[in-house]
Amino acid sequence: MAKYIYQYKSWPDFTWNEREIHVLLGKLRYLQGKIFGQINALGFSIKEETILSTLTLDVVKSSEIEGEFLNYEQVRSSIARRLGIEYAGMVYPDRNVEGVVEMLLDATQNYEKPLDEERLFAWHGALFPIGRSGLYEIDVACYRKDEMQIVSGAMGKEKVHYQAVPVKQVKFEMDRFLDWFNNYTDIDMVIKSAIAHLWFIIIHPFDDGNGRIARAISDLLLARSDNSSLRFYSLSNQMLLERKIYYDTLQKVQHNDADITEWIVWFLNCLFRVLKNSEKTIEKVLYKADFWDKHKNTELNSRQRLMLNKLLDGFEGKLKTSKWAKITKCSQDTALRDIKDLIEKGILRQEKSGGRSTNYELNN
Repeated sequence: MAKYIYQYKSWPDFTWNEREIHVLLGKLRYLQGKIFGQINALGFSIKEETILSTLTLDVVKSSEIEGEFLNYEQVRSSIARRLGIEYAGMVYPDRNVEGVVEMLLDATQNYEKPLDEERLFAWHGALFPIGRSGLYEIDVACYRKDEMQIVSGAMGKEKVHYQAVPVKQVKFEMDRFLDWFNNYTDIDMVIKSAIAHLWFIIIHPFDDGNGRIARAISDLLLARSDNSSLRFYSLSNQMLLERKIYYDTLQKVQHNDADITEWIVWFLNCLFRVLKNSEKTIEKVLYKADFWDKHKNTELNSRQRLMLNKLLDGFEGKLKTSKWAKITKCSQDTALRDIKDLIEKGILRQEKSGGRSTNYELNN
């Protein structure tokens, strides 16, 4: 049977292809710089909204990777309250939602603080406030006391995907990991984020919640790499979209003898795709802000404002008079008057495609 990475003598002296990683890192760093330039052009309230949306997405998607579906509005309300952001429609969140939010905010807002056993145990306790994972009672806020296997399949036909570090070695391995985490500085923070994620998953120190804590650790180091607690991209969201490759890559590298190039390459490419999406989102936010600034003195009714915001946010499908009437709850005649008024003001135009029905679009 193939050995696990921690069973080789080279463990944990990880190696990787420096040249291949360096090229990817250069692309990533350029994009990071470009995005932070865009972010600085955002107004305060838009910046606040972007941070709130990003953090909410991160919490919801990190839990979803593990098959746990949190209420989006509860997560958003919990984050907003803790960051002192007020918005209409805030709801009271469940205790388990509060716990996941506490962990992510501690990781990203207090990114300069050292990571120690006490802090990790506090995160774990916050994730499992009643000492249970689903129906099962688990050891909370302490390292696991039993051997750990990652298995799938029906009872009697289980497939073992991974056998974690033996329980008697967990404390020693975590001490070594935390010493490296806090004291080893001769490495780029993005690469360190990739390594820390993998290393923590390999040890699998807790009964449950290891994936979510590993992603929080990655977020902490990415905040250090940005030297900012402001979050404008969600790595967890991209990892959810690429979940199969995420798990497959983890599994492959767990059998390697120290070489983790494949994992770092995937991690950097995943982060690059996150930043590309973030760049598009910020461009849309800037365009929307610029549009409303340009039309701050234009006379518009509430129906027109509603529909223009929908178009600016990326309206799906074609805009027709009937859709306008349905969404704004008005007659087709009123909808047509609203649209013609916007055409006269140079805001909307008729689509050139023609056809049997008339469609409208923003006059960019």
